[in-house]
This record gives sequence, structure tokens and C-alpha cells, in this order.
Amino acid sequence: MRLLPLLAAFLIATPAAAPAAPLQTVQADPAFTARLGELIAILNGGGDYAAFFTPAFKEKVPKAMFDEVTAQLSAASGKPVAILSAAQETPWRANVRVQYQKAVANVLLVVDPAPPHQVGGLLVRGFESAEKTLPEVERAFAALPGDVGYAIAKLGGGAPQLLAGRNADKPYAIGSAFKLVILAELVRATNAGERKWDDLVTLDGGPLPGGGYSGKPKGTQVSLRELAAQMISISDNSATDILLKALGREKVEAMMPVLGIADPARNRPFLGTLELFKLKGVAGLGERYLKLDEAGRRKLLDGEVAGVPNILIDATSFTRKIPKLIDTFEWFESPNDLVRVMDWLRRNTEGAAGAEARRILSINPGIGPDARGKWQWVGYKGGSEPGVMNMTLLLQARNGDWYVVTGSWNDVQKAVDEGRFASLIGRTAELAAPAP
Repeated sequence: MRLLPLLAAFLIATPAAAPAAPLQTVQADPAFTARLGELIAILNGGGDYAAFFTPAFKEKVPKAMFDEVTAQLSAASGKPVAILSAAQETPWRANVRVQYQKAVANVLLVVDPAPPHQVGGLLVRGFESAEKTLPEVERAFAALPGDVGYAIAKLGGGAPQLLAGRNADKPYAIGSAFKLVILAELVRATNAGERKWDDLVTLDGGPLPGGGYSGKPKGTQVSLRELAAQMISISDNSATDILLKALGREKVEAMMPVLGIADPARNRPFLGTLELFKLKGVAGLGERYLKLDEAGRRKLLDGEVAGVPNILIDATSFTRKIPKLIDTFEWFESPNDLVRVMDWLRRNTEGAAGAEARRILSINPGIGPDARGKWQWVGYKGGSEPGVMNMTLLLQARNGDWYVVTGSWNDVQKAVDEGRFASLIGRTAELAAPAP
């Protein structure tokens, strides 16, 4: 199990490495245009899969896997029916807007410049919803199964001003958006001179959840900067747990009331990702944990939970996308909590000292190019697991004003439709942008 960063579920293949061109008119190569003409058939499960994709793509994404992903996309958004536009980054690479029956997908298409000019990269970057106004988006949120809360807030010198919302004070499971609290403690510590972004953490060889550091040998050194960037931009769980341990659980917990989280006690002890996986996935362990007071829970985490081998974690609920204990073992914040968290990060990353934190927050903007283009600057963190999705955006308007758009969707019965929710949050961000 892992808490998915936004749109990881729609990753079809890592795009072939190719630099984006400068902002100027770029013409597509005729061979790229020919492949673009075949895309709708391929996304519909037709066309010639073997001839369309490069050998490297087919090795990473066998046809059965590709068919499964495209079927999931069609189940969520209807069949792809037309190419609306292609914004070329290079003659061989473009962001393509694909009209599905229920939404518009932003698809990165990368074609190999070498004959036979096969496709080496295909990535669905996000969906645009069909809703045209914020009231239409509100009705769409209300129609989703399960429980949805969201907030649109304007930030300023005082408390955030709630412009629109639904269940804005209700706590929701938020998945990997909890990692914003860890980032906030790192910002506090670097601002105070207690830490430096270049400080190194030495890996102790202890067990880690999945991620880029789980296979690194004992003694490997990694900077706080790198860990934070991986934690926020791709939601790396191993980086998260390393950083939580390095900063200290108690110090991260102490940040929650500082950030304005209304019920910090619900998130104490502040769990690492591997601890949560064990409590959910090892028979009987979670039940015993819940019967203890806070002191007892800390003792159990530091003792028995720490000693449980990863191999004993039953990941069935995650691999089968079945919600499990999302109202018990998770991290919980309301939409207004997340507004205040982002507001604290905004206020405490002003000026040169905050440049690194803002860079990290903006690596993965979380929303498609149309919505992103409405804003001067976009920071993002989200999270998901079966039955849970959150997206939280810190946005600077072109006039310099600051806003937060955040939403959470919980469903204890079934996995949520991540593509649909992402499209609604993206549309909310697009429509919430003030006129330039």
C-alpha cells in the first residue's frame, strides 16, 4: 500500500526524457502528427499497440496492463472521442487535450524522433471537468457518493476569509496531505537556525515503507532538502518516515496547534506511514492500539509495532482498492485546518529564507495547465488511499493575492474516483482565480 500522489493512478508510462522548448511557436514533426492521429483508437483499446509504442514502453507497460488502465479511464470519464488541441513543447512532444465523453484529459505524448517514430511516453496529467461555474462544481461535489468537504479561502494579514465551502470544519482522512505538517516543522526549524536545508541524515538501515530510500544501504547520507522534495513532490513514503524521525515526532506534533489544526489530539501520536500500514495490515495490532491511552500507544509504537517485520503486513485492502479503517487509522484535518496550514506556510516562507520551501511546494503543481495558467504561482500537496482523497492548493493570483483551494473525499464503502475528484478540484481552482 502507498498513499498515491495526485494522478499516480493514471501514470501509463514515464515520458521519454526530452527538454521542453522555450516559449515560442513550435511546429509538430509530420511523424508526430501521424502518431497523434492514431491516439484516439489506441486509447479506445484499438489500433496497433505493438507498432504504436517503443519496445521500452512495451516492456514497462505490457498490453494487458495498458488495457486495464485505459479501461479505468473510460469507466471514469467515458470513451475518448476526439483530439481537441495539441500544444507542442518540441516537434516530438506535446500536451494533448483529449475529449472524453464526460471530461477533457490533458495527455503528454512523446514520440521518438528516430524511425519508426513510435510513442515512448504517454501520461495522463489530469482531467478537466465539464462544470462551467462554481455553483455547478458545488452540485457535482454534493452528488459524489460518501462524504465530501472543501474550502475556497482568501488569505491576507489576518485570519483566512472563507469564500465558499462545504463541511469546511469537518475533519476528514486526508492521506499524504499530512506531510505538510512535517514540512512545516522543517520550515520552522530552518527559519529558527536549528536546521539547515543541506543538513545530512544518515540512514540507519531500519525498515522503511516503499519509496526511493527503502533499498538504500545503511550509512547512506541524504540531505533534508532532498527528503522534503521527495516527500512533497512525489509523496515518497520512505523519505517521509526518515524525515519524521530526523525532526522528531514530538516536534512535529507540537506544530499542529501552531498551524491551527483544531483537534491535534486526534492525530497524536503522529504516525509515520509504515506505522499506519502495520496498524492496518497486521491482524489484531490495530485493535490493541485503539484500546490504549496516548502514553500506551506511544509505548506500543516504539516497541512491538517497530519490531513487526514488513513482510507481515497484509496489503490486500490496498491492492484490491478496498477502504479499510479510514475513519480510524489515518491523518485527520478539516478543509479549514488545511487552509490554516497553507496560510502558515505562506506567511513563514516569505523572502529569500523561504525560497527553498516554496520551490519544494511548487515542484508538482497538482492541477492541469489550464487551471495552473490562471495563477502566478501554485503550491500543492495531496494524498489518497482506497476510500480517501485530498487535494490542497496554495495559490498566488496574478495581482499578488493569495488563496487556498482544498478538498477531501472519504467513502468507507468503496474506492473514490480519483480522476473525477481531481478534475473538480482543478476546475474549482480555475474558476476561483480572480480576474487579472
